[in-house]
Amino acid sequence: MTSLGLQSDGCRLGFGDIEEALAVHGLVLRGGFNFATDEAPPLGLSGAPARSALLVGQAGAAPWPHFLRWWEPQPPTIANPLDSWSRQVIGDVAKAFGARAVSPSDKPYLPFQQWAVRAEGLKPSPLGILMHPQYGLWHAYRGALLFEDEIALPEHGEAVHLCDACVEKPCLKSCPVDAYSTAGFAYRACLAHVRGGNGEPCRSGGCLDRNACPYGTEYRYPPDVQAFHMAAFADP
Repeated sequence: MTSLGLQSDGCRLGFGDIEEALAVHGLVLRGGFNFATDEAPPLGLSGAPARSALLVGQAGAAPWPHFLRWWEPQPPTIANPLDSWSRQVIGDVAKAFGARAVSPSDKPYLPFQQWAVRAEGLKPSPLGILMHPQYGLWHAYRGALLFEDEIALPEHGEAVHLCDACVEKPCLKSCPVDAYSTAGFAYRACLAHVRGGNGEPCRSGGCLDRNACPYGTEYRYPPDVQAFHMAAFADP
């Protein structure tokens, strides 16, 4: 996306400038889209309807050391530290480029999964996580930048969906309580197992089904990162 640009306050800003501002924190642009004329988009910075969205996220665990440096001096009682860090970082970038920052955890919830599909052409894996042709299941969306100007974005085709070529589906065979299946996610069974006496492998190393996926393994989150996310799931 670095060769493109957008109009803001009469100035043409390269996407490369936004990418550089995010890269300082280990974050990346994850594509974008323009809202259709018949949609009811969220509001932009001034209160007018947004016309374009750029998604911000991560590939692998690149933001982790940046987040840890921010988290260390924070009060021990701070709630949802990763969300708080993401809001602060993306909010600062949004302010610098005349955009409104929004987060997946903002209420009322915005359709981030649908936005991600529009922005990158991805499809859900059997675990519900969008499958990326390069990152596999090891990526995330941390927020979005909403602009009140329409952005010239390249059209993209549908991304290669690696799950279509995966015959064995190890992601549906590794969980000891069969939390994931074609019937969906058995939330209560998963939570009870993770919290129980036999859930230590999941608590310390992350979801066994997710780790069984053979794609994007070079981007797999380290065990301490996975343990952090599992703790957030098990002890909300």
